[in-house]
Amino acid sequence: MIDWRAIDTVLLDMDGTLLDLHFDSHFWLEHLPRRYVELHRLDEASQEQIRARILRERGTLNWYSLAYWSRELGVDIVALKREIQHLIGLRSDALDFLKWLRKAHPRVVLATNADRESLELKLPLTGLEGYLDAIVSSADLGVPKEAQEFWFALQEVEPFDPTRTLFIDDNSDVLESAREYGIRHLLGIKQPDSTRPEKELEEFIALDRFATILPEELPSEVRGDTGPHGEKGGEIG
Repeated sequence: MIDWRAIDTVLLDMDGTLLDLHFDSHFWLEHLPRRYVELHRLDEASQEQIRARILRERGTLNWYSLAYWSRELGVDIVALKREIQHLIGLRSDALDFLKWLRKAHPRVVLATNADRESLELKLPLTGLEGYLDAIVSSADLGVPKEAQEFWFALQEVEPFDPTRTLFIDDNSDVLESAREYGIRHLLGIKQPDSTRPEKELEEFIALDRFATILPEELPSEVRGDTGPHGEKGGEIG
């Protein structure tokens, strides 16, 4: 699927791509509305109003900003996230993929909409930082990945050749934006949240496992292929 000889740069999303989206889905749609109601002594019906208020910001910088939501809702978002931080974890064979990338030597850049407060929470718990050459947050650039301006700004701080770049993200709107900018190799994620059904991405190929895009000559335990007795290698968590 991927000719790795044609790839100089790998841009990777974080939440829903390298990390299981379950933590974020549960936090924003369940944990935060429930704790907001408890902290402000409101009735249970207010939870749905909070969910709707959060969803209205989808695709904007506010949607991804912990400082914005702390200010808007009058709660400590980071503290509330730490209450369920045990749910933060890598997707399937993400760690095996990152280890292989380190050996293969393309430049690996985390291109994320997560703000710096989110990164400060998740990076130490997942160990991602040790496998990345650079980390760029949309909060640093002042525009989300859904917007064309993000890619022009990314090019300024982390130069890359779009025709020799692979970008993997679970968000179809972001993938469409990257395609419009000219990034040639684009892949989605079939099941960003391990607790929810798989997604259909009509415009993009969606990965089930990263192993499916690794070179065929790799040992089966690295690729995660089924062995002679039906076992699988390369599973994480």
